[in-house]
Amino acid sequence: MASFGLGGLNAASRRKSVQSRNAAVERRNLITVCRFSVKTLIDRSCFETIDDSSPEFNNFAAILEQILSHRLKGQISWFGYESPRSFWDYIKVACRKVSHNCICSIENMENVSSSRAKGRAWIRVALMEKHLSEYISTALRDFKTTRRFYEDGAIVMGEEANMLAGMLLGLNAIDFSFCLKGEGLDGNYPAVIDYTPYLKFTQSSDSISSDEEELRTLGSTGSESSSPENIGPPFFMDDNSWYNKCKRVDQKYHLTLEQKGYLEELVRLREAKLAESITQNKLLRQKIESMDVAHKMEKEQLEYIIVELQDQLTVLKNNDLRSRQELTTHLTNQWPSPGALDVNAVALDTLLYRKQNKQWDDFHSLDQLSADVSLSQTSLDPSHSQDGDGKQDGLNLLSEGKEDTPSLLGLCGSLTSVASYKSLTSLKSSEYLASPTTEMTSPGLTPS
Repeated sequence: MASFGLGGLNAASRRKSVQSRNAAVERRNLITVCRFSVKTLIDRSCFETIDDSSPEFNNFAAILEQILSHRLKGQISWFGYESPRSFWDYIKVACRKVSHNCICSIENMENVSSSRAKGRAWIRVALMEKHLSEYISTALRDFKTTRRFYEDGAIVMGEEANMLAGMLLGLNAIDFSFCLKGEGLDGNYPAVIDYTPYLKFTQSSDSISSDEEELRTLGSTGSESSSPENIGPPFFMDDNSWYNKCKRVDQKYHLTLEQKGYLEELVRLREAKLAESITQNKLLRQKIESMDVAHKMEKEQLEYIIVELQDQLTVLKNNDLRSRQELTTHLTNQWPSPGALDVNAVALDTLLYRKQNKQWDDFHSLDQLSADVSLSQTSLDPSHSQDGDGKQDGLNLLSEGKEDTPSLLGLCGSLTSVASYKSLTSLKSSEYLASPTTEMTSPGLTPS
């Protein structure tokens, strides 16, 4: 039983190693053939345009399709069955992030219906757009989506994937021309790789010498009449082989020249863009410097204007304060003194008292009223006692020469009214001494 168990383990390990070896060989074969097909495409593009009729392109498309379909997982249906899936299902999900991609255009193509045909149309469109390497690189970077669509051991899951993206980068230098309505897009049959253009056997020198000896031996024993000098050289280099070698070297030389011209043109364009960028940078720097200078000048001008306005404001404030002081002094000197206003107020109070006692009958004219007011003021103000007699005589003389007229009564009342004297007192003391209830009308305005 123990030996049986060991034999089963050995068989399982051998089976696993064989499977891993087969998978590694399959991956290596596909990557190697892909590299050869890319080289043949580049060589052929030096002499003719690559289109659908080119056998090199058809072989390359088949190889790329086999690589992208290597160990691709099937699609699980509702009933648990696994249906085959095309690599287009993976590409249209993993390459959505490519800028200006052609995924939607291929999905909307009318003459392409199957998933395999859409994948083949995508290969052709990506080659014409020179973005095939970009598509593959973007899809390989999306490791989560790649792992969801492929099994372990697939080419796109291993180290060979980076080599694939690097190999496809050289196809950007080729101008492709394809018809997207041709028979090459038919997805009813799988693509088949033709390995014969890439198979080459090189015979070693030891093998060549042994073949020569064998041919000599066969020639000497074949016929007695044959002489050694009649036997030609059994092996020699064919001129056609030298011609093919020279042709391949010439193709490589032309390809290198074209690549050199492409790189030189690319460098020239980059240098022109760099020079233009440098010129624009200098212009922008000069513009920024001029704007800085203008900003500084405007700032200095604004500061000077602000200082000047502050000086003018200070001068205006000083002038306003001086004017206020002068106006206050002028008004203070213009009005009578408070003592004179108080004397006038006492005289008016006396008159009002007499009016209340109905003593206005004794006054028959304006001269008598004026004389009474002046006498009251003189009796209250001792400083004016000496001039009182002169003023009384003047009033008597005026009263003898003029008759009483009603027009003067109003003027007298306005000059001797309580409101007039109290208004003067309010202007001097900034107080309103009389109220509307105590203000009385002038005797001159009352009917006689």
